[in-house]
Amino acid sequence: MKAVPLALVLVVCLVGTATAQFGRQFRGYGPRGYPAKFARPDSFGRGFNFCRAVYTSGRREAGGQGWSTDYPDAELNFSIRLSELTKTRVTRNADGSPEHLVVRLTEDALYQCPYLHMEDVGTAAFTEAEVLGLRSYLLKGGFVWADDYWGTYAWQNWVSQLARVLPPSEYPIEEISLGHPIFKTMFEVKALPQIPSIQFWRTSGGGTSERGTDSATPTIRAVADRHGNVMVLMTHNTDISDAWEREGEDPRFFYRFSPDGYAVGINVVLYAMTH
Repeated sequence: MKAVPLALVLVVCLVGTATAQFGRQFRGYGPRGYPAKFARPDSFGRGFNFCRAVYTSGRREAGGQGWSTDYPDAELNFSIRLSELTKTRVTRNADGSPEHLVVRLTEDALYQCPYLHMEDVGTAAFTEAEVLGLRSYLLKGGFVWADDYWGTYAWQNWVSQLARVLPPSEYPIEEISLGHPIFKTMFEVKALPQIPSIQFWRTSGGGTSERGTDSATPTIRAVADRHGNVMVLMTHNTDISDAWEREGEDPRFFYRFSPDGYAVGINVVLYAMTH
């Protein structure tokens, strides 16, 4: 597939009516204001489902809500843009809204998800059953993207949990270079953007590093399977999915972050579904 200039994403995303509509319509903050939509037997088989992992947390991070961080607006808006900017058929409900699902790491529905999204993983404290479930999913061909965790402590916590799932001696964490297919699956992404939460961006006067000097540089790392394909992708010191969730709340935030956020996200999902 030929890479497309990033500027094209900006042009397509400047559809003001769609931006405003979906930014207003789909507000919610997980268990505080939106019910968790667990997978049903008939949830799969009609197109792409955005699957979000439910996991156990053992600590809190400022600005985070564990597994439900950015839920459900991130997946709703992303699914809409994925259907607009690619030929991917997205599963929809009777009202036309994209079907999005939350899936426990211990349930069989996990194996119906070629792509699994995880947020705020610096808080993770997996149970033994979750460790076994996630390991089985990954070794059977699953793909996880862990996004939105900031600073040294969150990184160390996530790495310690991941090591329980995939022994680092067999599955080491490696840096992703700009030459990797993830950066050019569809859109040409020239650098990993640092995207803050909209709340931090506003209160800091336009800052992007949520933990100051401890999160100054965004990184993208991965764990590959035995064939060299990425099975765990990790974007640290950035909140890519906030560019999806908050796209309709502030035009300045949209223009500054959303085109880059969607370019990265669409590349990652297309990579996950083709490798």
